[in-house]
Amino acid sequence: MAVVGEATDGARAIQLARELAPDVVVIDLKMPNTSGIEALRQILTATPAAQLVILTVSADEADMLEALAAGACGYLLKDTRADELVGAIRLAAGGHAVLSRDVVRALVARVRSEHQPAEEASSNAPTLTERELEVIRMIADGADNAAIGRELSISKHTVKQYVTNIFEKLGVQSRVQAAVYAVRNGLV
Repeated sequence: MAVVGEATDGARAIQLARELAPDVVVIDLKMPNTSGIEALRQILTATPAAQLVILTVSADEADMLEALAAGACGYLLKDTRADELVGAIRLAAGGHAVLSRDVVRALVARVRSEHQPAEEASSNAPTLTERELEVIRMIADGADNAAIGRELSISKHTVKQYVTNIFEKLGVQSRVQAAVYAVRNGLV
C-alpha cells in the first residue's frame, strides 16, 4: 500500500484524485472549502473506479446514510485502530464494503425499526446451516472475519468460505446486505 496524495481540504482532495487516480480515497466528512459529501461525489464522477472510505468522528445516522447513498464503500469512525484501518483500506481496494461496528449497529437498528416482524417474513427464505446462522449473526453485529474466527474457533479462511456460502444463498453481495437480510428475516 502506498499513500499517493494528501489533502487538507475537499477542493484539493478532488484535484489530487483527478491527477493521481488512486484506488482508494480516505476522506473526512468535515473539511474546509468543500464538504466531504460533495468531494466524494466529485471524486466518484472524476474517478469512478476509486473506492471511497469515510473516516470521521460523526456517528450521526443521517451522515452515515448520506455518505453511503452518495457512493462511499465504507464508513469508519476515527477511533478505529490503525491496524483495522489498514485492513479496511485493503478490503475497500478489493471492492468490499467496510463499516465500523457502530455504523453496522446503527444501520441494523434502523432497518429493524422500519421493517416487518420476523413472523411476517417470506417463507421462501433460503435455509442456512446452524454455523452459517452463527456467522451471519456476528456479521450483523459488525464482526469481521478475524473476530468471527476467534469467537467460533475456526480459521479466517473457513469464515471466508462461510461468508461466501451465505452471500450465495441469500443473493447478496456485501456484509451490509447480509446484515440487513438477517434483520429483516428475524435471524438476529
